[in-house]
Amino acid sequence: MTLQVHKRTHTRVKPYECDLCGKAFSRHNIFQVHKRKHTGEKPCECNQCGKIFGSHSTFHVHKRKHSGEKPYACNQCGKAFAQHIHLQSHERTHTGEKPYACNQYDKAFGKQEHLQRHKRTHTGEKPYKCNQCGKAFAQYSHLQSHERTHTGEKPYECNQCGEAFTRHNALQVHKRTHTGEKPYECNQCGKAFAQHDDLQSHEKTHTGEKPYDIISVV
Repeated sequence: MTLQVHKRTHTRVKPYECDLCGKAFSRHNIFQVHKRKHTGEKPCECNQCGKIFGSHSTFHVHKRKHSGEKPYACNQCGKAFAQHIHLQSHERTHTGEKPYACNQYDKAFGKQEHLQRHKRTHTGEKPYKCNQCGKAFAQYSHLQSHERTHTGEKPYECNQCGEAFTRHNALQVHKRTHTGEKPYECNQCGKAFAQHDDLQSHEKTHTGEKPYDIISVV
């Protein structure tokens, strides 16, 4: 990096402005990468799987999926990661640091993507849309699960009985039929359940709440 470019980190001068969206950048190479979002240009192609990328840095990270390279290791537990940002997120599991705070609610998160996901509970935003039926979701993982209702794909298989599921959490619940595990315990009577929904239903027997009562019309 030249001295002139470095100085912009202090002055915050951004001489490279996109004429399509107005976003400005301090470095020309980052500006070039940004423009590809508009043009769709992806000059970097993986010769192992054929996937293409708009930036060399993203392509370089992708190649580690094939090589298995994980150059970023945690100095507390030794766990290694392919990306530095993933190491930083992991390190917060040791420190308990939660730098990403919601400005509407007194809640903080260790990962930025968890904050973004939480914010959608305020905004109602659902940016992930199914291209087959148009249904939209707040989380990408929920879209992936939904898409399997169209494809019939069930990638999560029980290693004890072979039953398969579209969602990982459904597999986890199923496994409790083999282990007998009941992690959800009522704090009033101590009765335990394999599923959180069953615990919630049970708790209503203590409160007397009957949310599904049919109101008779005279």
